[in-house]
Amino acid sequence: MSPLLATEFADGILRLTLSRPEKRNALSNALIAAIGETFAAWSAREDVSLAVLSGAGDKAFASGGDLKELEALREEADAVAFAARTRAAFDQIRRFPVPVLALLNGDTLGGGAELAMACDHRLALAHARIGFLQAKLNIAPAWGGGTDLFTLVGPSRAVRILATAKIFDAAEALAFGLVDAVAPAGADSAGFISGYVAEMKQRPQVMRAIKSLAIMNRFGGSSEERARSEGARFAAAWVHDDHWTAVAKMAVGRR
Repeated sequence: MSPLLATEFADGILRLTLSRPEKRNALSNALIAAIGETFAAWSAREDVSLAVLSGAGDKAFASGGDLKELEALREEADAVAFAARTRAAFDQIRRFPVPVLALLNGDTLGGGAELAMACDHRLALAHARIGFLQAKLNIAPAWGGGTDLFTLVGPSRAVRILATAKIFDAAEALAFGLVDAVAPAGADSAGFISGYVAEMKQRPQVMRAIKSLAIMNRFGGSSEERARSEGARFAAAWVHDDHWTAVAKMAVGRR
């Protein structure tokens, strides 16, 4: 695994940390590759219930693409190839078999906002900010985050967010639907996050079934394909011992 993306696994929770704090976790080619490769490698693990992606330090989740590296992209074909590689890396998150929670622990800007959008859920610390700044560089999103944004907040809000290139504080981001929850100012961040993660966590096979619905919603498929996938995930969870244990506990509680 790459030192640019630290990983820790315990009790069914996979924690991944973007580890370029000296660059405000800017997304270099190497870090982008590490994101794709790491999520792909962990996707085969059936004991993972939930993944949490955050940035090292307290200043940034990801401050955007690494502009020094991006300056080398002068040909249109090179830009197309770079966009495709990055989107493919982020698609490993979108297709990861269990939900991925983005912990926005600071600035989440430009390509960093696209990375956050690739995740299934976004939790912001009180000082975090998020903004799609691409228009300020006279470009547009290219890594799938624009499409995700339209799906998440609707076309009217998405157009305004992209065209204004506004940076939203955590409270504004919550109001606009860019994040799902914000830690209270002055709260014990670690405790808040742990509690939130613990509340969401279910057995691996249940989380895989839930994420399969999210994947189908994102990537489409015929109604028949959706029905087959949903039915197969349901059946696998139904026959699992965890299901019958839960049924037995519920039956005892009703007596």
